[in-house]
Amino acid sequence: MTPGDEHHVDKVVAVAEAEEPGSALDVEPDLTAAAFFDVDNTLMRGASIFYLARGLHARKFFSTANVLNAAWKQLSFRIFGSEDPDHIAWVREHALEFVAGWPVDQFEELAEEILDEVITTKVWPGTRALAQLHLDQGQRVWLVTAAPVEIGRVLARRLGLTGALGTVAEIENGRYTGRLVGDLLHGTAKADAVSLLAADKGLDLARCSAYSDSANDVPMLSLVGTPYAINPDRKLRSYAKARNWRIRDFRRGRRAARLGFFIAVLLGAAGGAAAAVVAIRQKAKRRHRRWFKGF
Repeated sequence: MTPGDEHHVDKVVAVAEAEEPGSALDVEPDLTAAAFFDVDNTLMRGASIFYLARGLHARKFFSTANVLNAAWKQLSFRIFGSEDPDHIAWVREHALEFVAGWPVDQFEELAEEILDEVITTKVWPGTRALAQLHLDQGQRVWLVTAAPVEIGRVLARRLGLTGALGTVAEIENGRYTGRLVGDLLHGTAKADAVSLLAADKGLDLARCSAYSDSANDVPMLSLVGTPYAINPDRKLRSYAKARNWRIRDFRRGRRAARLGFFIAVLLGAAGGAAAAVVAIRQKAKRRHRRWFKGF
């Protein structure tokens, strides 16, 4: 650990830690083993930050254009730029623009309220059960997300987990500036953060587990003794199979790609037009049937 790393760990983790792990069992703490869970499409369906943007829109804090812009950024990042350094740099520059000027306490209060609404329907029961198994063994469980650490903190607290690692937003005078502190917690940055946390907490990574849906998280998955591919994308599934990693898929239909959620938002108008076309065609068919009955 290099000088200053301890401070970075505090910035990313300490604010997110729960007071107690969420196991109801009376077990001895296992202080050298832990589990690390990615959030979007691993712990919960879709993108947590988009649910937040949608909730802000419903409360009139965001315009429709803001929501579509947030959806497009997430979609383009997942499809086009997840491994492109230039695109990652662009996301790093603009990812948190939507909170610029917001009071921190107001944002956190709204994030808690909005995420409470989606936890019951968007969290994968299978992934939640896996997290609980670690807690019941006395292990600590952290979320590791590229979303703002405030989102990770709320989810960790609500699910009874130990804490969260997340992207840190810069704060001045109690308000967000819209800029990041440090790096976007993505790809190798996740692995670096987990390594720092492990050193800080005295964890043996060979006894730890990690869970993710994305090939972008291979660096984090490769750190631990027990990696899991959860609802994996095609690249991660292939990578996991080649290395005999555990694979769990909680999606009902694997072909119902996770990006359909964003595409549905972005192309909602087109969907409405398509529905109108279907209705017109059905009406035309009924007319033809009535016409043929007359002969």
